[in-house]
Amino acid sequence: MDNNIGQNIYNIAKRIYPICRSITGEGVRETLSILADYIGNNNGNGGGIKFEITNVPSGTEVFDWTIPKEWVIREAYIEDEQENRIIDFKKNNLHVMGYSVPVDSWVDLDEMKEHIFTQPSQPDVIPYVTSYYKERYGFCMSENQKNSLPLGKYHMHIDSELIDGNLTYGEVVIPGEGNEEIFFSTYICHPSMANNECSGPALSAELIRFVYSMKERRYTYRFIFIPETIGSITYLSRNLAYLKKHMIAGFNLSCVGDERDYSIVESRHGNTLADRVLKNVLSYQGKFSTYSFLERGSDERQYNAPGVDLPVVCYCRSKFGEYPEYHTSADDMTLITSEGFQGSYDVMTQVIFALENNRCYRTKVFCEPQLGKRGLYPTISQKGSYNSVKAMTDFIAYADGKNDLIGISNIIHQPVKTLIPIVEKLIENNLIERNG
Repeated sequence: MDNNIGQNIYNIAKRIYPICRSITGEGVRETLSILADYIGNNNGNGGGIKFEITNVPSGTEVFDWTIPKEWVIREAYIEDEQENRIIDFKKNNLHVMGYSVPVDSWVDLDEMKEHIFTQPSQPDVIPYVTSYYKERYGFCMSENQKNSLPLGKYHMHIDSELIDGNLTYGEVVIPGEGNEEIFFSTYICHPSMANNECSGPALSAELIRFVYSMKERRYTYRFIFIPETIGSITYLSRNLAYLKKHMIAGFNLSCVGDERDYSIVESRHGNTLADRVLKNVLSYQGKFSTYSFLERGSDERQYNAPGVDLPVVCYCRSKFGEYPEYHTSADDMTLITSEGFQGSYDVMTQVIFALENNRCYRTKVFCEPQLGKRGLYPTISQKGSYNSVKAMTDFIAYADGKNDLIGISNIIHQPVKTLIPIVEKLIENNLIERNG
């Protein structure tokens, strides 16, 4: 294993962290450009990965929604009467409410406070606040800073505009032997928050490299980088029929870079292949938390909506909304680590291996096969010698053509990654066969 992979993912997140993103706009396109450059120039195979960019014009109807105007933000600050900037968008892009319309006005303190958002329960942080679908303006600062402001006049200035533009998303499709697909989705619509925003795209970029490097791929792999909610709705409005026909498992990646617990948000009914494989892998990775679909909050909402019904779960480390730094300035680059990313990378690559090898297997002999004559069992029998092959004999005991690899793993309490080489040995010795 490349021990630098976690650091590589961290470095991608660090590159895109400073960018001011929203559901539309130049920040999204800049982020996609960085990811496309990394994926294309660092895959070790001559840049053969195609990163496709799609623009959907403002005003386009997408199911029950409409693509909004594109937000252009150039400058935002508040200054006092001595022209001291008490907050400045250029120092922290969380200081301006997302999608704020222009303002250029001198007001007294009380009037200014009507346009200030804070997080009183966390008085030292700047909150993340947006108003995508109703035109207004606002600023964000810490509760402590707001309470420390002296009486006087203040200059509120936002240089922004809403224009007819585009919603932009990126997509990579890596073909496999067949048309059945594994789907990965992550979002690119938040400003400078490290775990909530930058970790998912960074991990996805490295997973693309991993999938592309696989010598054989049973499945086709589809990765999309979209604005949350409106992006997934837009993508589904254009691709739903195809996805319903071809997708067998999907994963929404969010908040994957910290070192806390692992988490899964289940699909709507909690019974898809994606639910089964991710829970199986996480059960051997360490402590993890399971959240029902009732505790959803990211794009798993759209993928599981009635009538859409795609087999998608959400994978996180600390689940969105459950960690104190979420949607605040405390979600900075100190919250994510190379070790946290390495853990997420290990989880998702094991998920991919498990899916690639997940078949039903059937034993080809009656009763127990004689493993010794095939060099698969110790030729001297004594207390303890059986332990070394117990995983193999347990696998054979449940290889009845009905249990798939994930199911057998759950029954005999052995990780799929342990069973894969056992399967290969048993097939090589003509003791089992694939059933479908």
